[in-house]
Formats: sequence, C-alpha cells, structure tokens
Amino acid sequence: MTILITGATDGLGRYVTTELVNAGEQVIAHGRNPLRLQELRDELAVETVQADLADLREVDRLADEILARYERLDVLVNNAGIGSAGPREESANGIELRFAVNYLAGYHLARRLVPLLTASAPARVVNVASIGQREIDFADPLLEQSYDGSRAYAQSKLAQIMFTVDLAEELRGQGVTVNSLHPASYMPTTMVRQAGVGFLSTLEEGGAAVLRLITDPALAGVTGAYFNGSAPSPARPNRQANDPDARRRLQDLSESVIAKALS
Repeated sequence: MTILITGATDGLGRYVTTELVNAGEQVIAHGRNPLRLQELRDELAVETVQADLADLREVDRLADEILARYERLDVLVNNAGIGSAGPREESANGIELRFAVNYLAGYHLARRLVPLLTASAPARVVNVASIGQREIDFADPLLEQSYDGSRAYAQSKLAQIMFTVDLAEELRGQGVTVNSLHPASYMPTTMVRQAGVGFLSTLEEGGAAVLRLITDPALAGVTGAYFNGSAPSPARPNRQANDPDARRRLQDLSESVIAKALS
C-alpha cells in the first residue's frame, strides 16, 4: 500500500509511520520541519514531503506534489495537529490556528486527493480526531469574540468528525471509506507535554487504534464512523456530527474560508 501520513515526524504520526515501514508498506511521511524530515529519512529510508499546514497555499502545493509524484494512494491519514495550549493565534491566511491546522488542512488535502484515492480504490481516509469535542458556535466559529484554547481544539476535532460523515457519504459506492477516531487519551506527545497534563496512554495504544483503521480487512466496508480507541464498534460523537444542517453550515464556512485564502 501507498500511505500518506501528515504530522509524521513526531509522536503518534512517527510511531505509525515506523510501524508501517517496518511492515513493508510504502509510506509518504509529511512534516513541516525539513531537518526533522531528514532525520526520518535517515532513520527509516522513507519518502517525505514538506509543507506548513498552517498555510492553505502550502496545503494546495502539497496536494499538487502528491498528484504529480504518485500514481496511486491507498490511504490518507490526516494526523497532523496542534493542541490547546497558548493564546489565540492565526494562520498565515488569517484563520484561527487550531481550526486551520487540525481541520481545514485535512479537509482541503482530502478533497484535492479524492481523484487519486478513487482511482486507487479500494482506498481509505483516516482522520485522527479526539474524544474532546465541542459544538461549533456558528455565530463565532473562529472564536474572534471569545477565545478559549480548549474550546478551539475541541471544535476543530468535532469539525474533523463532521467532515468525515460528509465525505463518507459523498464517496459511498466509489470504493473509498472515510472514518475518524480518538486514538487514545494523553499519550506522551509534544501536544500533551505542552498542555502540562500527565500521561494516561501509550503511543503503542494510540498507534494500534490508528493502524487498525488503516489495515484491518474487517473495516473494508465501514465508512462514516467514529471510533474510540481500538473498540470494535463505532462510538457516538457529539450530537452536532449527526446534524445535517450543522454539517452544511460547516462545509459552506470551510469552502468560503478556503476560497478567500487561495484567491
């Protein structure tokens, strides 16, 4: 399989990348920092791509590069993300940073790569979300009026799950499944360290949950689901994920923000 993993130079992404390479899979490892990508190449002899996902123009360029370099893509893993620590920040496109990196980057990348995924079917999209979810306030979706880091993070993760439901329905019958998951709670990652909380789970636990969605034959026909860790059956996300009107409003917002950023 050819598998693209975003945020592959650290934490969960690096663990999953290492496991897949050791299993003989072709992994395209994405990262933001060129030096860390070089370290990954030296360690694993893995193919790499570089882009700052906080800039939608870079996401667009990354998609162009993947489409030009690769004839097939069996799995896209949207893993890159940033946590809740710190003040409100904006991306290079003027978008609230957690919404931009955790959600919009994966949204835009997946949509750009749909033609390659469908041409490679059966294929999978795996969105690494979180059990920490908060309903999106469409009166202030980018939290310009009232900012809280935890809310920003949780909204972005729910947005990922809402997008999962929509894309799964759009691609139904085309051989591409789209699922999301909460891999594990408080793994020893940079994100968790920055939040200043204790570790509750291991990278091995979270990695096993992600690898299952990538490789398990039993999930070949499962799409539009949200999983909590390695539980065999789907879990229930925040109720807004099952609200068609909320998902439509989120998609309209996303397309508007992306169009403005790329204009």
